[in-house]
Amino acid sequence: MFAQQTNSQTQGMILIHSASAALCPHIEWALGSALGRRIELEWTGQPAEVGARRSESSWTGSVGTGAVLASALAQIGKLRFEITEEPSGGSDGQRYCFTPSLGAFTAITGIHGDILVPEDRLKHAVANDALGSEPLQLALERLLGVPWDEELDVFRFAAEDAPVRWLHQVV
Repeated sequence: MFAQQTNSQTQGMILIHSASAALCPHIEWALGSALGRRIELEWTGQPAEVGARRSESSWTGSVGTGAVLASALAQIGKLRFEITEEPSGGSDGQRYCFTPSLGAFTAITGIHGDILVPEDRLKHAVANDALGSEPLQLALERLLGVPWDEELDVFRFAAEDAPVRWLHQVV
């Protein structure tokens, strides 16, 4: 018997932590293209980087939209961002981060926001440690996104006064 496909809806956040002013229209175009509608973000200064801008917005869409958004932004390349996708009816959540120096990070998230690391990735990290190619501690930090969090924290804390707009309602 085949599983019945559903068009589950979910929601999430787009957090542009740092982008040059020149990239802002390109970011809006990329997000709008991914969402299938025009996007106009409210941009504010990013105190952690001279001349940089930041923005955040909520989104609503089909499960998997977070990956489409992250892919569209990663192609731009010279910005720092996070995309979250909330867990929903039979689907785990997702977290996507990107920095120019580290590249992309993707993680599965549970209903409480915890990062869930698949068993095969843990086994691979243990095997690499045993073979001497990467210490287990470093592998686990990478699997949990610690390097991305360390780089993005400066930009997150610099934006603590920024308003958050929640515009979605999932049915």
